[in-house]
Amino acid sequence: MEQTRTTPASTTAAPGSSNVQLFSYDEQIVRLFVLATVIWGFVGMLVGVLIALQLPFWPANLGEYLTFGRLRPLHTNAVIFAFAGNAIFAAIYYSTQRLCKARMYSDLMSRIHFWGWQAIIVAAAITLPLGLTTSKEYAELEWPIDVAIAVVWIVFAVNFFATLQRRRERHMYVALWFYIATIITVAVLHVGNSLALPVSFMKSYPIYAGVQDALVQWWYGHNAVAFFLTTPFLGLMYYFLPKAAERPVFSYRLSIVHFWSLVFIYIWAGPHHLNYTAVPEWAVTLGMLFSVMLWMPSWGGMINGLFTLRGAWHKLRDSVVLKMFVIGITFYGMSTFEGPMLSVKSVNALSHFTDWTIGHVHSGALGWNGFMTFGMIYWLLPRLWRTKLWSERLANAHFWTGTLGILLYVLAMYASGITQGLMWRAFDEAGRLMYPDFMETVVQIVPMYWVRLIGGLLYLSGVVMLMVNVYMTIRQAPKSLPDPTFAAPAPAAAAQPAAA
Repeated sequence: MEQTRTTPASTTAAPGSSNVQLFSYDEQIVRLFVLATVIWGFVGMLVGVLIALQLPFWPANLGEYLTFGRLRPLHTNAVIFAFAGNAIFAAIYYSTQRLCKARMYSDLMSRIHFWGWQAIIVAAAITLPLGLTTSKEYAELEWPIDVAIAVVWIVFAVNFFATLQRRRERHMYVALWFYIATIITVAVLHVGNSLALPVSFMKSYPIYAGVQDALVQWWYGHNAVAFFLTTPFLGLMYYFLPKAAERPVFSYRLSIVHFWSLVFIYIWAGPHHLNYTAVPEWAVTLGMLFSVMLWMPSWGGMINGLFTLRGAWHKLRDSVVLKMFVIGITFYGMSTFEGPMLSVKSVNALSHFTDWTIGHVHSGALGWNGFMTFGMIYWLLPRLWRTKLWSERLANAHFWTGTLGILLYVLAMYASGITQGLMWRAFDEAGRLMYPDFMETVVQIVPMYWVRLIGGLLYLSGVVMLMVNVYMTIRQAPKSLPDPTFAAPAPAAAAQPAAA
């Protein structure tokens, strides 16, 4: 047999054929990212529960390094970049190889990406409680870690695009387009917002100042949500939901329209975070208009996801994966309706700086990102470890516990936020503030903080159930897990136009 080195893993021509090759997928890297997702998910949610306790119960602020102010950025970084980030990479490494019918370009690059990303997360977990921070939302990490993020991301990008270049499948499915948008845009956002002048090993100052710094920061901050917590998870949805439902995507044309309209509109929406600040009025109005327009492509994605289940809704009775996906897509629709609504100035006048925003963010993070991740993991577990899921009953308990936890959390924050907004802008007959003492507002919302804590504990309990299911499933897996081997036309043959 003739052997061709098209990837670091050997690819062999099938007997009797000059243009068909045998190749294998790298499943070990997917297993690593899945395990990292589960571990960091537990850590991130645990820190979230602790800081939820610290607000109504001040003695839970445990010394200088474990106060709310130090742990809150650790929580956001752990949930976004450690939990959701590892989930994104697991989805991309699994689905890209199958959509391209090619092993990842370099196993070494895949391992550098994995271990480099985990090292960055550990560095964040050490520096943020120590107070080594830029104080920029979602971009708190200091310049040496920012440089490491850029290097690891470049390794990931080269590995991904080289795999695309060597693909055996000529057509590029829409999930790949969402991954491409993620990789390119996150690189631009991270580098653009992190430009700074170092003054010591762990201290730097941004090159921007004042209004310019605010605009660049929220161009980054909102689009970190757009291109780290939205586009890759939409790619995940477009690949894993049809697989789990055993149905084709409802409308491939809609998915393409959804992609191009979303990536064009999303990038301009950042200024809505700066309503009623020193930012020029035209800038925040532009951000508001693009945010309102964003509702349409966002719901196009939600509709495409839910309508993919046409004729398969009965499968929800037996499939915890589909239950997770349906809840995730539903929360995506809810949060992408609420976001444009909150950007409207008249609504924002009530909601800005209140816990309503906290409820909105967590409905997206816990509902959309969390449940899409859980559904993907439950779908991947038996396939990656070649065994049955240890307990379907425990997985269903996770689903119901997590759903109840989200509802308690979000409803408590809505009640708290609206209470804050109404009290802050309440005036008496003489035109004076009715509640001039800030503590009057704080006292009113403490009961809602306890309800939020209960919701967070329920959600964390669901993550613990997932950890148990993952551990027990792996325990019963075969000791040998060789990479699966497949046959497909060679890259040069696959690149030719398909026959009619």
